[in-house]
This record gives sequence, C-alpha cells and structure tokens, in this order.
Amino acid sequence: MKTQVAIIGAGPAGLLLGHLLRAEGVDCVIVERASADYVLGRIRAGVLERTTTDLLERLGIDERLRREGLLEEGFCLADGERLIRIDTFGLTGKHVTVYGQTEVTRDLMEAAPARGLEIIYEAEGVALHAIDGDAPYISFTRDGGERRIDARFIVGCDGYHGPSRRAIPASAAREYERVYPFGWLGILADVPPCHDELIYANHARGFALASMRSKSRSRYYIDVPLTEKVEDWSDDRLWDELAIRLGPDAAARITRGPAIEKSIAPLRSYVFEPMRYGSLFLAGDAAHIVPPTGAKGLNLAASDVSYLSDALARHFRRGDHDGVGGYSAKALARVWKAERFSWSLTKLMHRFPDDGPFERQMQMAELDYIASSRAAQTAIAENYVGLPL
Repeated sequence: MKTQVAIIGAGPAGLLLGHLLRAEGVDCVIVERASADYVLGRIRAGVLERTTTDLLERLGIDERLRREGLLEEGFCLADGERLIRIDTFGLTGKHVTVYGQTEVTRDLMEAAPARGLEIIYEAEGVALHAIDGDAPYISFTRDGGERRIDARFIVGCDGYHGPSRRAIPASAAREYERVYPFGWLGILADVPPCHDELIYANHARGFALASMRSKSRSRYYIDVPLTEKVEDWSDDRLWDELAIRLGPDAAARITRGPAIEKSIAPLRSYVFEPMRYGSLFLAGDAAHIVPPTGAKGLNLAASDVSYLSDALARHFRRGDHDGVGGYSAKALARVWKAERFSWSLTKLMHRFPDDGPFERQMQMAELDYIASSRAAQTAIAENYVGLPL
C-alpha cells in the first residue's frame, strides 16, 4: 500500500489528524495495534479546551458534543476551608467543555468510513523503516500476513509506549522527565456530580478532585503513595476519604455509588525533543506527558495535530515546506507552557513526601493570594482554557 501520510495510533490524536488531512485532500492511513473495542475502552480525560472543540466543529464532527457536552464557565480551588472560584469565562471570555475522551474517540471513529479515512486495527509488530530519508515505510503483521505501507511522511500518535519515538536515534534526541512520588486513585460512578464545576482540593490529608463526565456520571480522584494497591481501597473507604479532603460543603452534596471503573494512574511530566526526525513526526503522548492536573494531555495532542495537519497540507497542496520544517519548534513552544502550568498546579495542590511545615504554609499563602488577586486568577484562567494556537 502507498499513501502520503502513514499515521501510527488510532487514539484521539491519530484520528483527529487523519480527519484533518482528509478534509484537506491529503491521503493517509491509520494503523493501530489494538482492536477498536479496546481503544474505546480506555478511560481518560474529559475536559476540552476551545482549541479542541473548534477543531471538531471545523470538521463537522461535533453534533453529539454540542448536544451532550457540558459548558463550564469556571472551576474551584479548595484549601480545606473554602472554595476559591476561578471565573474562567468572565476572565477570558472562553468556556471549556466537559466531554469524555472516550466519546471524542467514538465520534471520530464513527465518522471515518463516510469520509474515506482508512483505519487498520489489530496491526501487530508495527515497525518504522528508513525514517531518515524521503521514502519511509512501516511494516506490521495482520491476519497472519506481513504488510507494508510506503509513505512520504510517518506520524507517530502511538503514545508513550509506542514504537515511533523509539525509532529516533538517542544521539538525535533529548528527554526531560519529572516522575511524581504519588498516583491518582480514581473512581468513575453513575452518580450526579457534587458540584456544577470541577473542584481541585488541597487538604492536609492530600489532594482530591471532583470532576464529571455528564450530569449523571462523576469522576473523583485522590492522590495516594505509589505503594498503594487498588484492591486495598473499597468503594466505601474511597468515598469516605473524598468527603474529608473535598471539605464539608462538597461532602454534603456527594452521592455515593458503586464504581464502574477504579484505578491508580502514576503522574509524570515528560518532554521529548525534537518532535520531528527526518520523515517522522511525533504528536501527543508519543512526545510529551503532562500530569492530569489542569487537563492538558488531550488538548496538547489536539494542538499538535492542528499545527501538523496545516503544515502537511501546505506541503502537499502548495509545495510550501516551511510549516513542516518549523513544526517541532512551534509545537514545543506550546508544550512547554502547558507543562509549566500542569507542573505548577500539581505543586500547589499536592503534598509531597519531603514537604514540611514551610512548604505547607507556602501553599496556603499562594492559595490566599489567588483568592484575593484578579491578576493571579486571570493567569490561571488563561492557561486553564488553553493558550492561543
């Protein structure tokens, strides 16, 4: 098979890139190692920046998003005694939308056949070849047979553990990483949210987050040491801890219910540079990971593919190579700003093992300053709704 762009990975980044390229008349094929059902089973992010929803609107794949998504005009920081509301809409004029990553993936998948976007699922042993030249190709096995796709460019949207990033020689790359000494224990339940907006809580016992996927489905988290095991946390124990950390006002409105899903996710900040090597580009989690604090992961992937789809369309349609050449630097400039915001919010809202009374007082002073400063709230709001592309 021959195509102009071979995309590895059928998560939101790969699917969104594929749709954007097809809308510009660029030939592309997506190759995914897992089954479609497995991809849809991943429980991930649920807060979309305007940059992400604008892309879906531009593609005309936003009907269900507009119908079911929840427009959020703010969110809250809690310090154990009060809720500090950040009026994101009032400060920036922008909303965020609560709409699960699984639903975004489903919408993009279902729209693919009618738009001529080919997706090859259950491709085993995907490998990249000749990426340092102008005629790269990928190989894989499917249904017991060896397959090959020749392309002008390959785009790795295959996540942190995929083969794309590993195909770049170590001598040509630089990695930056911060591994956090805790994970997020999350519970998903079919119960109404305890608050109309997200609550990020900093309590003496640790961090908590009250979030939602819809008006009838809630997502809650607490931070726990990496030594903790999910099986040690019964539903009742987790609900009890959430009620303590979120504070009495939120606790009074918590509706308890059985877990649909419960897991512990480790936290890390990670950036790989460059995001282009030869004929290979990286996008989304293949190039960068942010802690979930601030909900930047999926939205960063969307900005990557926005930049990249524009650059590739200009390359193929107008012979303009500047966008392709500048993709990595342009994407990384936005990536590092999002990493900074996620890192700073994580530091503000979590208790680190080495923190003592001084660090705790610094957190409380920062939250008190945010509560009384419109300038501080504006800076948070601008980053939360998403910086301009």
